[in-house]
Amino acid sequence: MTLPATETDAAARPPRIGLLDTARGVALIAMASYHFSWDMEFMGYLAPGTAETGWLKIYARAIATTFLFIVGISLVLSSKPEIRWPSFWKRFGMIAAAAAVISIATRIAMPDEWIYFGILHCIAVLTLIGVVFLRLPHAFTLIATLALFAAWITDNFGPPGLLRSSFFDPRYLAWIGLAVMPERSNDYVPLFPWATPFFAGLSIASIAIRTRLLHRLAAIGTGSWWPARLGRHSLAFYLIHQPVLIGIAYGLSLVVPPQAPDPVATYLRQCNASCVMQQGEALCRSFCQCTLEKLQAQALFTPLQAGAIDIQNDERVQTIAAECSAEAE
Repeated sequence: MTLPATETDAAARPPRIGLLDTARGVALIAMASYHFSWDMEFMGYLAPGTAETGWLKIYARAIATTFLFIVGISLVLSSKPEIRWPSFWKRFGMIAAAAAVISIATRIAMPDEWIYFGILHCIAVLTLIGVVFLRLPHAFTLIATLALFAAWITDNFGPPGLLRSSFFDPRYLAWIGLAVMPERSNDYVPLFPWATPFFAGLSIASIAIRTRLLHRLAAIGTGSWWPARLGRHSLAFYLIHQPVLIGIAYGLSLVVPPQAPDPVATYLRQCNASCVMQQGEALCRSFCQCTLEKLQAQALFTPLQAGAIDIQNDERVQTIAAECSAEAE
């Protein structure tokens, strides 16, 4: 008896993996916990820069890595035995629209640090790139994965600035990920190095399909767990959770107002948080301490903290930054 084409395709599709849904759900919970720490910092309960330094910085990167790795796996699974284009474009459209909404909303609410290329923007672009690789021999994906991993090692442990150029600093190029000093954003997830976990997910999922590992993973019964159910609605959770959490933080600030932070400690933490996106922490500490002392010596620190000085265009501030950068190196 010959099965209809739709039944044949369904039989050939990879099984639903509850473990993958569970991992996605756990990552969503971790993301929410990190974002709440950012909200508490934003409302003044934590020192500025807390969410972008130390263990919280590592925590955030681990969460983003997990998400992009799962996105790579999911793209492969959803495209077997062949790409279902209507579903693909519907999903892509939802992600792209959500990314656009986030950019518009943050541009209005936080014009100096708006999200021009965050995690959803990265997922949208990588989805388009990934679907091209799905139509190529698997060897191309493996080569790309190894090349990205080698580039990541070079960028982190090789000669400083070898893969980066100030040419990529403007927003319209910073999304590529090769900028030396990209313009600040509250969520900056450029293609490099974040394509690395995504391509790792593509490669591992393709290998798993060839080795029937997926069927063994599907046999692990976690699909009914509540994190798994949450993981099946990741985009909705992503869009809803942050307004809810920042509303909670705001409500708390009305009941128990935060204490006013020390301006010097605030400056040093903010400076270090911005600096460590491109440089090592030891160099950043030296640079930030140097700029603080020079700003105080020239009576610029107080007006800078009050917002009376445009840090991006003031020549005095730019001169201080250049001098301290040279001294720190």
